[in-house]
Amino acid sequence: MPVGTIQFARRRGKAAAFRNRTMNLPHGLNPDRWRTLLRLAREEDLGPHGDVTTALLPEPLRQAEGRWELRAREAGRFCGRELLAPLSAELAPEVRLEWIAPGDDGRAVQPGETLARLSGRVCQMLAAERVLLNFLQRLSGVATLTARYVERIAGTHAKVYDTRKTLPGWRDLDKYAVRCGGGHNHRRGLYDAVLIKDNHIAGVPTGRLAHTLMDMLTRLAAQGPPPAFVEVECDDLAQVAETFKVVGIDVVLLDNFSPEQVARAAAMRDDLGLRGKVELEASGGITLETITGYARAGADRLSVGALTHSAAAMDLALDAVA
Repeated sequence: MPVGTIQFARRRGKAAAFRNRTMNLPHGLNPDRWRTLLRLAREEDLGPHGDVTTALLPEPLRQAEGRWELRAREAGRFCGRELLAPLSAELAPEVRLEWIAPGDDGRAVQPGETLARLSGRVCQMLAAERVLLNFLQRLSGVATLTARYVERIAGTHAKVYDTRKTLPGWRDLDKYAVRCGGGHNHRRGLYDAVLIKDNHIAGVPTGRLAHTLMDMLTRLAAQGPPPAFVEVECDDLAQVAETFKVVGIDVVLLDNFSPEQVARAAAMRDDLGLRGKVELEASGGITLETITGYARAGADRLSVGALTHSAAAMDLALDAVA
């Protein structure tokens, strides 16, 4: 039997019991989706034959125990402290974890800093190493990029939000990493909030926009549980003015507006006495270079798709130690 099969099947009962004890996931992570993602990650790496390279090692080496240190190779925000235990429990159930670095997920780390030590069966760690790092590097990359955006708007009242631009299966994790970086989560999917986008109301004349939106919101009560919020996307200031006429809208999305246009929309809202009742969200091409201007212009929310669709993985390593 290949070593990959051995490590994930030989002690199935013991490993399952261990996983049940350690399945303590952060808030917002669905356990069923988490298990599915781990299973897919494991299966695509081990395939039908397991770790065929480790299987070539002499039996004493396969059965030996080793030690590894999880280290940061670059500065950033580490994310995965709350997830490494359930990850290792699933992927390498006989490997022990000891945290060295203090603090919670999202803490700043420096190059060369040792974060954790792992010890246990060599064959399990060799098979699990890449999958463990894939998770931790992706999470830490998203948290690091989010923190950079958040730092750019320090001192303003604005907040950084993520979007639905995530990899399939990774949304819960990406949104967790955004929170660890100091950002905020937008809607989780199409099911939990109303966001009326330009494609929903394409062809509606500006003069009919307020009436159309009111008509749509009258049907909201029949949809079941109330949504987390109601948001409407606007392409210009004329649409913004019409949207402000409608009661029941929580957020107005200013799509591809300039900071100057955002400032004018904020002034319109405040003149109508809607400040504190309707938030303004700027979106579309917001970068690290431009986000400060949007925050100072009066946007309450700044949604940035790059947090999850363009974050570079943080450089982490699992180094074997004597």
